[in-house]
Amino acid sequence: MSDWLAGPFGPRLWELVGIVAACIFYGRFYLQWIVSEIRKRSVVPIAFWYMSSVGSLLLLGYAAHIRSPIGALSHCFNIVVYARNLVHIWRERGALTRVLYVVVHGAVAVIVVGALVLAAHTWLREYHATKATGTAAANWFWIGVGAAGQGLFACRFLVQWVATERRRKSVVPLAFWYLSVAAAVLVAASHLQRREWIFMAGAASTLLVYLRNIWLIRRYGDTAADADPI
Repeated sequence: MSDWLAGPFGPRLWELVGIVAACIFYGRFYLQWIVSEIRKRSVVPIAFWYMSSVGSLLLLGYAAHIRSPIGALSHCFNIVVYARNLVHIWRERGALTRVLYVVVHGAVAVIVVGALVLAAHTWLREYHATKATGTAAANWFWIGVGAAGQGLFACRFLVQWVATERRRKSVVPLAFWYLSVAAAVLVAASHLQRREWIFMAGAASTLLVYLRNIWLIRRYGDTAADADPI
């Protein structure tokens, strides 16, 4: 299997994985946008969190393959937030059992450890690949820009997570969308400089959705987007 992936069809397969993963992960916000337009307020369907989980795991593998430090960093801890939102939604709908609770949290712990190892390996490879070149300083500057953007992305989900844990239900506060706009600009710029087109296009494509959610929340007077049972 590994020989086949390293052969002539390997790069095309990984490119396909990246495209599919990006469509799932970044497409979640377009699903959220459509549902919000239908409801005339900012809401987050449960499918958003399923798409987040699947897309993030696929993009982590793709990032490791193309040796993208920011791509790998972006998907280390996300699954924790996605899983906690699903847990609260399942609890609210009466679908959360003790077994499901334990299985989900155990799986999340294993995934996070594996993701951290993979991300650390990706950053180490980047260090060894650039330390002997004359462009190392510029390269790490743009990685720093992406890391700053990813820090804002992490902050937005930290804010969302705190709001969710306090309410004991899945909600998305207004600050989430403002942080998303700033983070998307920084991350897209970093990926653009490194010519990581799938990540760049994905980050840039969500800007319109973020801005539309800000408008919807301000227009209809809500302070947060509630989870929707779709």
